[in-house]
Amino acid sequence: MQKIKKAVIPAAGYGTRFLPATKATPKEMLPIVDKPTIQYIVEEAKASGIEEILIISGHGKRAIEDHFDSAPALEMELRKKGKDDLLQMVLETADINIHYIRQRYMRGLGDAILCARAFMGNEPFAVLLGDDVVYNPKKPALAQLIDIYEATGGSVLGCQNVPRDKVSAYGIVAGTQTDNNRLMRVSDMVEKPAVEEAPSRMAVLGRYIIKPQIFDILEKTQPGKGNEIQLTDALKVLARQDAVYAYDFEGRRYDVGDKLGFLKATVEFALRREDLGEPFREYLKDLMAKHVC
Repeated sequence: MQKIKKAVIPAAGYGTRFLPATKATPKEMLPIVDKPTIQYIVEEAKASGIEEILIISGHGKRAIEDHFDSAPALEMELRKKGKDDLLQMVLETADINIHYIRQRYMRGLGDAILCARAFMGNEPFAVLLGDDVVYNPKKPALAQLIDIYEATGGSVLGCQNVPRDKVSAYGIVAGTQTDNNRLMRVSDMVEKPAVEEAPSRMAVLGRYIIKPQIFDILEKTQPGKGNEIQLTDALKVLARQDAVYAYDFEGRRYDVGDKLGFLKATVEFALRREDLGEPFREYLKDLMAKHVC
């Protein structure tokens, strides 16, 4: 079985839900406390054993490349001032094997994944979407999916059960339960179904292990919802040809593409920090006691 060594991070979208902030700043660079959202995604990939990352970028996304590049002038200044902890932080962001390619036209997630074909070759690969940040200090969500891939040999969709009234916001899977109560063999997928039409509450949440057959399928996939090439449509075809599993991964997931989800992530990550957690917690208690909000 081929190991999962490569990952793709689609990052070409306009980020319209966060305008006007994203007019000149990529949404992937919006910080959760003091770290850009995309860095959390890259760190999860690295912690899961990924060796090479391909970021699918687009117009106006140069800041992402600059962030993961070396910064000689800044490094020199930090060395001169003896700020070794900050220097180490800057050096670590540049010590990651990242490649870039542009999605020339915004034709959907399926088209973005197709842009990665030459990079992936004939290898199974991981996909991490930047709108979903997952906190699990024991085992990253992607590492959990890799374990399932290695145990089953099939493609794996990272999922969690969502409330019934939220199913219309996600791709929902249908399938057969396996001996593992967190694992389902996928038979179908429905993109953003009405509540009464949803086959389950198992929603696909931004983490995938996909076998390379997906590229031939994407080549033939016609534009679907929103006149875009939908990855969901291609995965439905793949599930008819080969084993595809939905795994209910463990971890606290944040939808940082949503303003409320982004705020939740910012507050909760800040509360977990050794340097910020306690004073920030006291501030919030004081804020609530004074009914400032």
